Amino acid sequence: MTRRLLLLSAAALLTGCGHSQNVDPMQQVGSDPVLPEPSEELIAAVGVPKIIGWKPGETPQVPAGFHIEPMATGLSNPRTVYPLANGDILVVETERVGSEPVDRPKDPIRDFIMSMAHGGGAKETSGSAGKPQRITLLRDADGDGKPELKTVLVDHLNSPFGAALVGGDLYVANTDAIVRYPFTPGQTRIAARPQKVIDLPGGLIDHHWTKSLVASPDGSKLYVGVGSNSNVQERGPEAETNRAAIWEVDPKTRSRRIFASGLRNPNGLTFYPGSNTLWTVVNERDEIGPNLVPDYMTSVRDGAFYGWPYSYYGQHVDPRVRPQRPDLVRAAIPPDYALSSHVAALGLTFYTGSTFPAQFRGGAFVGEHGSWNRTQYNGYRVVFIRFVGGKPVGKPMTFVAGFLTPDGEAHGRPVGVAVDRTGALIIADDVGNTVWRVTYTGGNARRTTA
Repeated sequence: MTRRLLLLSAAALLTGCGHSQNVDPMQQVGSDPVLPEPSEELIAAVGVPKIIGWKPGETPQVPAGFHIEPMATGLSNPRTVYPLANGDILVVETERVGSEPVDRPKDPIRDFIMSMAHGGGAKETSGSAGKPQRITLLRDADGDGKPELKTVLVDHLNSPFGAALVGGDLYVANTDAIVRYPFTPGQTRIAARPQKVIDLPGGLIDHHWTKSLVASPDGSKLYVGVGSNSNVQERGPEAETNRAAIWEVDPKTRSRRIFASGLRNPNGLTFYPGSNTLWTVVNERDEIGPNLVPDYMTSVRDGAFYGWPYSYYGQHVDPRVRPQRPDLVRAAIPPDYALSSHVAALGLTFYTGSTFPAQFRGGAFVGEHGSWNRTQYNGYRVVFIRFVGGKPVGKPMTFVAGFLTPDGEAHGRPVGVAVDRTGALIIADDVGNTVWRVTYTGGNARRTTA
């Protein structure tokens, strides 16, 4: 009861004072989303479900013709799933360690609400020290989705998120550095000490701590997402040095450059199959209304600027940012595909398997972790977006649902998504502490738009 009262009281304090933005979320998906006028919130509107977890036998919902079951349970905040060619699945279990200094009056209440979103309470707003920071290995040699082995591959990391295997090296993106371990598929434990490849922006203030990681198709470069250190640069430009960007890293020379910028919080980095085109999902800014700004999925152009913090969705100016930069606004390009506002997209994978129906091949699955900056929930699902000629088309299909109950409580929240060697879809559910596996069992896949 105390928890419930605290949550309701905090939510009441955080009610926005701007005018309403009456937009159907389905008008905010695709290549040309509806963008209402910004409604600046002095204190952010908040809606966060209570976390109740999954009871034995409970699962999310998938379309007709598909089957979902847990591949692993009892995990600790699994965020990223990384399948290996031999059938092993690496699961990154992680949370942000430490807490940011308070520099805005609303931060303590907002942070309390956000801790609720991750299944915590008031005692957890001081950080996540002591929680597992590791990569767990699931061995499913026969491909039946029931691992014969679950073991810790490597431990004592620093808020890891991304992972990439290149040759005999496993690269891990901690929140403050990319590190490298010698690794041969088949190993069940890494005993070697990590070798630092390059530092990443971290430190005491580390607002967007998740660092997504992918290797180029030829393995010569690494690409890492580095989110902003604030919502809209309220901590000043110095705190944003080399942030809100995707870095290109040469692991041999340990050199790096900014590949693309103006991306508030890029995650789910992956290359379109058979190409050198990098794609990402991006969490856009908060606190200018429940229907601004749509999170998005986009191809990433070398050298491009995507607007943050000065503008959004191309050249729509954010009036809160001072001083303005009209030169950068003119250079800002719009993303390829809107996902609707505040869905918190964190995972992206393209379907490269052959066991799902033909309509799924080459399309994108997106893990939408779910909103907090709106009172009507948005996201909390995995969606599928069809691609034609390497470009997204049509409306998203809700592919995995049921993370929210009809009463607005959360069993779990999807994050990373990946396709294993059998063609199954693998989903990390962080607050549900589960890795889910979706297979096709036959029949007609019923299409349901998001």
